Amino acid sequence: MVESSQIDSSSKSSQLDPLVFGRRLRHLRREAGLTLKELGRAVGKGAPYLSQIETGRREPTLTLINALGAALSVSPTELIEPRPASRRDELEIALQRAQADPLWSDALKLPALTPSTRMPTAVLDALVRLFDEAKHRGQVRAETPEGARKANAALRKEMRARSNYFPEIEAEAAAALAAVSYSTGPITRRLVTELAAHYGFSIHAVPDLPESVRSLTEHHQHRIYIPQRDRLGARLAGSVVLQSLGQLVLRHEHPRDFGEFLRQRVEANYFAGAVLVPEPAVIPMLKQAKSDHDLGLEEIEERFSVSYEMSAHRFTNLATRHLGLPVHFMRSDDKGVVWKAYENDGIPFPTDPDGAIEGQLLCRKWGPAAAFSSAHKFSLYSQHTETPAGPYWSLTYLESGRNPSHAVTIGTTFEHSRYFRGGQTTRRVRSGCPDLPCCKRPPADLARRWDGMAWPAPRPHSHVLAALPAGTFPGVDLTEVYEFLERHAD
Repeated sequence: MVESSQIDSSSKSSQLDPLVFGRRLRHLRREAGLTLKELGRAVGKGAPYLSQIETGRREPTLTLINALGAALSVSPTELIEPRPASRRDELEIALQRAQADPLWSDALKLPALTPSTRMPTAVLDALVRLFDEAKHRGQVRAETPEGARKANAALRKEMRARSNYFPEIEAEAAAALAAVSYSTGPITRRLVTELAAHYGFSIHAVPDLPESVRSLTEHHQHRIYIPQRDRLGARLAGSVVLQSLGQLVLRHEHPRDFGEFLRQRVEANYFAGAVLVPEPAVIPMLKQAKSDHDLGLEEIEERFSVSYEMSAHRFTNLATRHLGLPVHFMRSDDKGVVWKAYENDGIPFPTDPDGAIEGQLLCRKWGPAAAFSSAHKFSLYSQHTETPAGPYWSLTYLESGRNPSHAVTIGTTFEHSRYFRGGQTTRRVRSGCPDLPCCKRPPADLARRWDGMAWPAPRPHSHVLAALPAGTFPGVDLTEVYEFLERHAD
């Protein structure tokens, strides 16, 4: 039986960090007022041997750890704690590890540095921070379109696997609403202001917010800046503020890559939606509508005073989890280009070789394209579409006032369309996409007449070939942002 003052092999962490252990040993030895030579005599080891342990170049044995604990009158478990004994030790460890990185000597051409006891801790802190920033900037590369598409496809795959439902964010939104005593109805501007105050921030609508940002959260004076109303409608302003609060509530840190940037944006948008359309308030309404075979988005839009697109997003969050309905969602423009998309019902969205949907062209026979050519352009447009993956139903809403015009579409499989208003439509279309032929191949009579007689010059889409802007926040002009903050600092 091992005495309580000792540790056995099962207690010694297999991940013992020699650097941390060495610094803890040195810290405790100095607290005990012992030299290396004196401690060495107590444990039967030479001072040079113990010096190698203190500098992390040698790992101690189990027997030595117990002996060192006894000599220093501390529990051996205190010696193997995985955290440095002080902030100074933490910084010295970080500096030592920085110098082991090839970036230190090869790229930055910095000499080896051993901090003396006279070196101020603030100087150590500055050195470590500067190295971390240099390393971070070296890792932040302009994302290629291929990399961005792969990141987007991976995130969409995860969202499909969890039915686009994030219970942890629903819980955060519920806690936020409870903090401001929300009961029912739309989320007013006053409630949004109170929510910001609850998290220690104030909202400032300004005329000179940089064009490259929709909002700016400043942590020195605890302010959230948004554009004035001439650039941002009142309804959208509330959503933008809630997205900014979502970054705070969900404890987002600066994204390390484009995939993390996308994930954080999805999570912040989800938080905003969960606050604007609270789960407990909307679920009874949706369940009753399903029971009545009268599901639609207009009631969500009107009851909670949100946009049709937000209503569609929120519906996809909740439809599978609470109603048992597989669904798809897309936002596309008048040319049929997909801007956003989500599905867990198996509809064959057009995809590129990386699995990305965004930027692809929809089949001309699908609902969104048909809606743009419909005589009743700004009425809700529903149709059934037979695809190679089976029959689907969709409902499309064309957003007026956008340039280019946009369509917001939700849909489901044919068997579940009976629960939706418009599910009984007699419009039925057959699409062969993504298989050929279909809309991707010209009609046979036109092809016979013009094949080989035309040489179109495509309009160049430079954004398809160019890398995405580099930086922690892609596309944001940080100089412009910092100059703005200087102007508004107290």
